Amino acid sequence: MSQPLKKSIKDWDEKDKPREKLLAQGRGNLSNAELIAILMGSGNRELSAVELARQILESCDNNLNELAKMTVSELMKFKGVGEAKAISVAAALELGRRRLESGALDKPKITASKDVFKYMFPELGDKPYEEFWIMLLNRANRIITRVMISSGGTAGSVVDAKKVFKLTIEKNASSIILVHNHPSGNLTPSSGDIDITKKLKAAGKLLDIQVLDHLIIGDNDFYSFADKGII
Repeated sequence: MSQPLKKSIKDWDEKDKPREKLLAQGRGNLSNAELIAILMGSGNRELSAVELARQILESCDNNLNELAKMTVSELMKFKGVGEAKAISVAAALELGRRRLESGALDKPKITASKDVFKYMFPELGDKPYEEFWIMLLNRANRIITRVMISSGGTAGSVVDAKKVFKLTIEKNASSIILVHNHPSGNLTPSSGDIDITKKLKAAGKLLDIQVLDHLIIGDNDFYSFADKGII
């Protein structure tokens, strides 16, 4: 009698499927074997992708550093691991090594309005038209990223609050700083500048996201709503 085939990952409970588990619980909740199984995509006739990944890990004492030393040819000695799967695993481990080599990016910390000006002036100082940007910050007031929200003419730009906070939530930011330029060099905020600041401040409060400041950048100078006490 022929041996029954192993149960395919497709037939597993939803919570046990590596890809679905990563989406539902986050990549940090997957085992090394489950992560490798995602890279390989499938196992062999006897073993699921996760079981095959465990077998490979056991061959190197469950040590990822030892696994990273294995060549494509050595990985291909495992039944069910063809060249494509072996290359995927080797490439992923090489990326991990390079990540350690490069280290974490030094994210600038914002402690005052002049820090925002210094960070954004090279981007906005010479623009002949108005652009509206947001800076997204983490809980330590370090910059996660900066994003241009809109670009207009010489008189102004349109700001979509939904877009602002959608990006803020997606990047898991704790607070934001609004920044736009006045090509004329006149740093006095317009009624529109004041209105959008109030609108975004109120919307952020509902979402528990702080709008820390709004800077208007002109010719080698800036206007800070926070410094003026109007935000």
